Amino acid sequence: MLYETTKKIKDLDEKSMQNAQKRLDNLTKPQGSLGRLEELAKQVAGITGMISPKLDNKLIITIAGDHGVVEEGVSAFPKEVTPQMVHNFLRGGAGINVLARHIGAKVVVVDAGVASDIKPELGLIINKVGYGTRNMAKGPAMTKEEAVKAIECGISIVEMNSSVSIIGTGDMGIGNTTASSAIVASITGQSVDKVTGKGTGIDDKTLNHKIAVIKKALDINKPNVKDGIDVLSKVGGFEIGAIAGVILGAASKKIPVVIDGFISGAGALIAYLIEPKSKYYMIASHCSVEQGHKIALDFIGLKPLFNLDMRLGEGTGAALGISLVEASVKILNEMSTFESAGVSEKEK
Repeated sequence: MLYETTKKIKDLDEKSMQNAQKRLDNLTKPQGSLGRLEELAKQVAGITGMISPKLDNKLIITIAGDHGVVEEGVSAFPKEVTPQMVHNFLRGGAGINVLARHIGAKVVVVDAGVASDIKPELGLIINKVGYGTRNMAKGPAMTKEEAVKAIECGISIVEMNSSVSIIGTGDMGIGNTTASSAIVASITGQSVDKVTGKGTGIDDKTLNHKIAVIKKALDINKPNVKDGIDVLSKVGGFEIGAIAGVILGAASKKIPVVIDGFISGAGALIAYLIEPKSKYYMIASHCSVEQGHKIALDFIGLKPLFNLDMRLGEGTGAALGISLVEASVKILNEMSTFESAGVSEKEK
């Protein structure tokens, strides 16, 4: 499935982008005066191959998984919080539920590797790769086969929802900033100290311990920084792999995918290593407070739409990002041209 998916990922549709740019230049405004909104509209036209794309079917995919490295004491919260938050998502009481309702998006919750069994409920997809990863400070977080299975978990979610017009990624998993920091440090070549933040709100002493644990994991596992599957298997997480799969699946279906914060950024790095063309289909919603996030985005070549000092995850930033993407497309589709509005154009 992974190979077949990556084969379908192509360059953006240049003709649609040219036609979108021509229309944008003829709207009743100075050319380029709506800045990033114009760039977004043009990108969405290139992704979808449509001059007048519609984003009326919005989906947030929030993926949960646990991390064996939590036993090293790197988080302020116990792993029991992961399934508890999954139930909160399903009841509609989490931050992502509020912001998804705000933008009119559906939320799908995926159990890709929670360390306990979650009772099947409406809105929950159980596609468990395993009951949490193994402790990466003692050896690989997962096998290569599990890494591929995690990625294909994300691809399969997109396959199940292939009629949607835009996707946002989200995550839940105690310990996942530790895994994400390891991924970002490994792939970008930046120091662990530079990419690692306080995650759920740990103190300085625990942060220093977290950094030491990540350095130990990288030293023990020695991930191949050119091989996304190897990096994922050595120091990743099931939900991070599934996020990479969502990105690859969306790209193969010509669906714009708005990535959330640091954890989604780590997933985006994995997707980018596996298929560099997937970056054309990614839209970075925001820049997280987690310091490694900007480093990950810079490595891929993505520019975030906003910075609101957010670090919650779940897809909250992606939800707000989708609203901006939708606004850009409405400008392209609904704003009058100089000719249709009877407004004089700029003098030659």
